[in-house]
Amino acid sequence: MDFDFSDEQKSLKDEARRFLQARCTSAVTRRVLNDDMLPFDLELWREIAAMGWLGAAIPEEYGGSGLGHVELCALAEELGRVVAPIPFASTVYVFAEAIVKVGSDDQKKRLLPGIVTGAVIGCLATSGGPGVTSAATVATVTRNGRLNGVNIPVTDGDVATHAIVLAGSDLGPSLYLVDLADTGVTREPLQSLDPSRSIARLIFDDCPGELIGREGDGAALLSNILDRAAALFAFEQVGGADRCLEMARSYALERYAFGRVIASYQAIKHKLADIYIKNEVARSCAYYAAWALASDADELPEAAAAARIAGSNAYDFAARENLQTHGGMGFTWEVDCHLHLRRARQLALALGGPPLWRERLVRRIERRNAA
Repeated sequence: MDFDFSDEQKSLKDEARRFLQARCTSAVTRRVLNDDMLPFDLELWREIAAMGWLGAAIPEEYGGSGLGHVELCALAEELGRVVAPIPFASTVYVFAEAIVKVGSDDQKKRLLPGIVTGAVIGCLATSGGPGVTSAATVATVTRNGRLNGVNIPVTDGDVATHAIVLAGSDLGPSLYLVDLADTGVTREPLQSLDPSRSIARLIFDDCPGELIGREGDGAALLSNILDRAAALFAFEQVGGADRCLEMARSYALERYAFGRVIASYQAIKHKLADIYIKNEVARSCAYYAAWALASDADELPEAAAAARIAGSNAYDFAARENLQTHGGMGFTWEVDCHLHLRRARQLALALGGPPLWRERLVRRIERRNAA
């Protein structure tokens, strides 16, 4: 079975890379990083929406571009290479996937066209603080369709127009759609390691919520949403890890020490080789997850968990080794190594950390073997 991109998909990747190399340089990311009043690059967001990227996996009947999940994976990889300072992951990988998969017909008609145009920005609010979210630790509760509670941290919660909230109900954890413009919602922007992807505390005070799916099915629905998002996040991580390898290699071929380029030293060669190996493992896992996502295969839970683990490990390792290869220069603000290190850490935690996904993978393998 061939898991590689087709010629058409490779052409889409090439076009996306050319656009992002010209439009989303590190200066764009740094501008958002440095400006507390600029949570993301609005102009880049509008341009990407105009090219149809936001609707890549949204059905054409709702204004989508009619591409597919594999094409969306290709775009995610290119966005990861440039550390794009936009709420693409929260809106497209998580929110849009949730609405397409489990939203009602009315919810799809109201929200999906807005996602395509960029008018609707989504986020996912499930966490009440440190630790793993479970039925016993759900931070928000609902009574008679009204939500009360606090969710922290919520990635892109300060810029989103809508949120999917996990809240306790009489029948158990359930998912609710919340319009964040409602007067019952308070947002508090928070500091984070990667300010180019903002986070916030969302406070719900008797806020109306619209049920997504059936009441009490929130845990199962959320698990499927996270699996689908994990496959897409993995490609963004692979893109970032590959860019780190390119940066480290280029610097090693230019930097001289004791009369020789440092790339000629065995220690540097080993660093680059180790990055390459982890990147290829992550790429293989991501391709398998892309196939499972696009075909809605039964293997998606295991494939998504494997891709999530490998992608997080590869990007974090590549970002650290890239910085180390640059030596003292790598620790300075002027060099772009820290942009990838920040994003690697942010992506690794956005859907729950690697330990959570390792546990999910083990449980799923055990369950499948026992069947």
